[in-house]
Amino acid sequence: MRRNRATPAIRSLVRETSLRPEDLIQPLFVKAGEGTVDPVESMPGVVRHTVASLSEECRRISDLGIPAVAIFPCIEQGKKDAIGSHACDPGNVLYAAIRAIKAAAPGLTVITDVALDPYTDHGHDGLLDARGGVENDRTVEALCKLAVAQAEAGADIVAPSDMMDGRVKAIRAALDLSGRLEAGILAYSAKYASAYYGPFRDAVKSGTVTAPLDKRGYQMDPANLREALLEVRLDEAEGADMVMVKPAGPYLDVIRAVRESTLLPVAAYQVSGEYAQIHAAARLGWLDYKATRDESLLAIKRAGADMILTYFAAEVAESLR
Repeated sequence: MRRNRATPAIRSLVRETSLRPEDLIQPLFVKAGEGTVDPVESMPGVVRHTVASLSEECRRISDLGIPAVAIFPCIEQGKKDAIGSHACDPGNVLYAAIRAIKAAAPGLTVITDVALDPYTDHGHDGLLDARGGVENDRTVEALCKLAVAQAEAGADIVAPSDMMDGRVKAIRAALDLSGRLEAGILAYSAKYASAYYGPFRDAVKSGTVTAPLDKRGYQMDPANLREALLEVRLDEAEGADMVMVKPAGPYLDVIRAVRESTLLPVAAYQVSGEYAQIHAAARLGWLDYKATRDESLLAIKRAGADMILTYFAAEVAESLR
């Protein structure tokens, strides 16, 4: 066996999995205002962009050969309410950001998150009922309006991340009825109620890192794999164009199982906690930063992901050049 490992050249010839810039999607955060960028303390190197700095960053990302960005808005606390009414407000910074990206980097695919948690004062992904639980059908109605508004602003792909039942079918119907037949749907099909989301909630200010919101009533139980396959099957039947597993690294077995169960493209999201822990261990000198970063992404690709959302995307694409 060692003969095929003898030299770098031989190892490259027999390598089974490779990582390319075309495999990566860069998540980006945007805030309102024209000031400076705002660093996210729990995610080293990640910032909340202004629309102007976001446009410049997207030009750079496109030049690196990365095909897509996923945009997440950070909404001022004063514009949040119990029903997330700012989500469809024409003044929502997300819509300005989409239009600016399309002007700055026309060939870049723009993916938008379809969920209400950036806009609600309680931080949940949907509308609450009288008992404080998330109400499924009213939430789906609100998500349909949000998805249509995102597509009308220029989003190429809408990505429902809420985990409500039936939302993919409803969003597809709403997009088609509005004439947005070209808008794709990337379904967060297997989104787990994970402890790895803390830094993201810090970035969009939808909840605290120390006491994360309890979303186990709609996000998946980390103990379940077969349930993920059922979720994928349902989303596929409802009209999803792509499906996602989130998080990625702790769920490689789920990525592999999903890959073997569907013919649709499979995305995996290397989430904020995965990113932060690599940075933290490297800063303490416990891990080699670049080697661990690259190995983590290669493992996700090897498990079966066709595309990876990762905060490492731009720097990895730069290193692959």
